Amino acid sequence: MKTLMTLLTGAALAGTMATAQANEIVVGGKNFTEQQILASMTSQYLDGLGYDVEKRSGMGSAVLRQAQENGQIDLYWEYTGTSLINYNDVTERLSPEDTYTRVKELDAEKGLVWLAPSDANNTYALAMREDDAQERGIATLSDLAQAVNDDEGLTFALNAEFYAREDGWRPLQQAYDFRVGRGDVKRMDSGLVYQALRDAQVDVGLVFATDGRIPAFNFQVLEDDQNYFPAYALTPVVREETLEANPKLEGQMDKLSSLLDDETMSSLNAQVDVEKETIERVAEGFLKEHDLL
Repeated sequence: MKTLMTLLTGAALAGTMATAQANEIVVGGKNFTEQQILASMTSQYLDGLGYDVEKRSGMGSAVLRQAQENGQIDLYWEYTGTSLINYNDVTERLSPEDTYTRVKELDAEKGLVWLAPSDANNTYALAMREDDAQERGIATLSDLAQAVNDDEGLTFALNAEFYAREDGWRPLQQAYDFRVGRGDVKRMDSGLVYQALRDAQVDVGLVFATDGRIPAFNFQVLEDDQNYFPAYALTPVVREETLEANPKLEGQMDKLSSLLDDETMSSLNAQVDVEKETIERVAEGFLKEHDLL
């Protein structure tokens, strides 16, 4: 009888340990505001659902990706274009939908599962001051090209990298069939572009679509109506083994992903970068607002 009880107790303990192990999730994040918010948000959300969560944020992109492939990170938010170009060396220009499909297929071979993408796309974009864009009737990059070709005298601020790179400024002009004189383009650090545009030193600036300064400075992002810029849809990516051990995780993360878009991420980023709220408080506030915490 004693031996039987020992075996039963041991089996029960083993089952408990297996359940606990299945519920352990290591959440990763990169080393900039948006990623730190998402890492905190995901950690708090999953903790509230009963998972045993460990958060490891502030990592470089390549290091974080390698850590996930090695099994040290279970889950983090990645950008479709980053995986396509940086991790899978695909240079073919694809639509947002095809970009997602391609990285989902390629990363599945490495044991990584791309869950439902959010509507947040942190890609390059051109922006104008909202009142100026509306006054000029410019809402898309095609509208912008027409304004340049009509010789409206628009000036631009770009960072040096985008100005020089082979898939940057020059091919963008070719794609939309317009030409800006060199004297009408000011090259500067990315952070200074936002200030120059806000202060009306230029008419158009190169921005990142979910940057918090876009809503804070009343900028209007111009629609890339020919899909020139690569898609960088913000998407939770999880190890296949982790998903198998936690079958409810996919639906839970898809629910969170469905709440995120460019406007939402810009607002959250602005709360940290402009209003100087703490990352943890901003993440917690979002979750409570949507009854997820």
